[in-house]
Amino acid sequence: MKNTKYTRGRKRKNKYKRWIIAFIILIVLVIVGVWGGGFVKDRLQVQNLGKTKSPEWIDKQIIEKDGVSRNGKKLSRVKDIVIHYVGNPGSTAQGNHDFYVSPQSSVSSHFIVGLKGEIIQCIPLNEMSAASNWRNNDTISIEVCHSDDSGKFNKKTYQSLVKLTAWLLERCDLREKHIIRHYDITGKECPRYYVRHEDKWKKFKEDVKKYREK
Repeated sequence: MKNTKYTRGRKRKNKYKRWIIAFIILIVLVIVGVWGGGFVKDRLQVQNLGKTKSPEWIDKQIIEKDGVSRNGKKLSRVKDIVIHYVGNPGSTAQGNHDFYVSPQSSVSSHFIVGLKGEIIQCIPLNEMSAASNWRNNDTISIEVCHSDDSGKFNKKTYQSLVKLTAWLLERCDLREKHIIRHYDITGKECPRYYVRHEDKWKKFKEDVKKYREK
């Protein structure tokens, strides 16, 4: 009788163990599946960005690989679009581009928006720029020119920035909440005007949304 009870108890115990092991295996498979699916999605996103044909209103002047301003490393994914200001009042988009290719430079951005509304692309969309610190691996960066020390963008510059940002959101399958400032990464006062005026930053994102809904 004792042996029968012992045998039954042992069988139940082994059965519970098998259930627990099966459950753990299932959880592991789900986690691996989710992670693997996300990894594949990220890789496809970056690959597709590399094949993107820029619209005619973007002046493509891709800088040469130099290991610094353009290191040639691929993005891991694109989570956010980062807005910067050049911090050099009165400088042009072309002037900032040309600085990137100079031996003195260790920085770059994917795009520069100029005082006349011109847009220059400097880095391929599937590669890292050197603009957003530890977020270079998963962001696209836009540097914006400004006329004075306030950092406020003029009308033509602002309109082009709205158009470019809207286009990038579409290409990257992102929403307005994924538009961030350099400030949101590091606390640096960049872009200055939109750090000092939170209401204007909010309006910028609203204007991008309206542009997308046209």
